[in-house]
Amino acid sequence: APVPSRRRASRRDRTRRALTGWGFVSPATLIVLGLSIVPAVWAFVLSLQDWNGFSTPVGVGLDNYRRLVSDADLHAAVGHTLFYTALFVPASVLLGLGLALLLNRPLFLVGVYRTAIFLPFVASAAATGILTTYLFNPQFGLANTVLRALHLPQQAWLEDPSQAMVVIALMSLWGQAAFTTVIYLAALQDIPTELTEAARIDGCNRWQAFWHVTFPQLAPVTVFCTVWQTIGAIQLFDLVYTTTRGGPLNATETIVYYLWQTAFKGLEFGYASAVAYGLFAVTLLITLGVVLYSRRAKVQAF
Repeated sequence: APVPSRRRASRRDRTRRALTGWGFVSPATLIVLGLSIVPAVWAFVLSLQDWNGFSTPVGVGLDNYRRLVSDADLHAAVGHTLFYTALFVPASVLLGLGLALLLNRPLFLVGVYRTAIFLPFVASAAATGILTTYLFNPQFGLANTVLRALHLPQQAWLEDPSQAMVVIALMSLWGQAAFTTVIYLAALQDIPTELTEAARIDGCNRWQAFWHVTFPQLAPVTVFCTVWQTIGAIQLFDLVYTTTRGGPLNATETIVYYLWQTAFKGLEFGYASAVAYGLFAVTLLITLGVVLYSRRAKVQAF
C-alpha cells in the first residue's frame, strides 16, 4: 500500500483508540466536574450575593467578604480552631512517629498490633462522638469513674468550656494518629537498614542513629503529615457536631461548624459561602507556604 494510505489508516486508528478511551473516562470525568468544579463556581457566585435559600438572590458585591473582618463570632471560631490545631497537629505527628517506631520492630503478632492501631481511623465520626460522650460524661463516664477510684477530683469534661476542646482534641488524636502511624511506618520500611547499622558500627547509640540517620530520611514524610493534619484540623466539624454542637458557651465552635450554622440555621447562604472561600484561601496559602519552604530547604514532600 502507498505510504500516504498507511499514514491515514494509522491516524484513523489512533483517533479511534482516543475516542474509545474518552468514551470510557467521560462519565467519571463529568461526575467529578459536576460534584467539584460546578459547586465551587456556584458557591463563589453565591458569596457575592445575599440569599436565604428562598427569596431572589440580591447582589452585594464584596460586602460578605468585608463582613468577615468585623464578625466577632467568626473570630472566636477561628480562635477555637487554632487552639485545636495547636493541640492536635503536633501530638498526632509525634504520636504517629512513636507508634511507627514501635511497630517497625520484630514483635510477636506485630500484624495484629498494626491492624489494631489502624481500626480507630476507619471508625465513623458518629461512633467516635458517641464513644466520647460516654467516656467523658461527668456523671457516669469512664474518665470520672477512674478519677473517683484514684480519689482525685472529678472533672466536667465536655460540659466545661475550658476542657471541652481539649477532650475533642484527645478523641481526634485517638482516631487520626493511626493515619500518621501508617505513613511513618511505610517510610521507615523504605529506609535501608544498612544506614542504621553503619551508624551503630561507627559508635552511635540508638538515639544518635535515629536523630542523625533515620529522622532526616523522614523529613519529607513529616512535612506531608503536618500539612495533611493541619488541613484536617482547620476543617474540623464532624466530631464537634456529634458531641458538643459547638458548646458549652460556644467554646468548641470551629470555623466549619460556624459556617454550617450560618448557612443552614441562619439561612445566610451568601455569607456562609464567603466564609467557605476565606477558609479555602487560608488553606491554600498554608499549603503553598509549606511546599515552597520545603522545596527551598530541599525537603520535598509533594
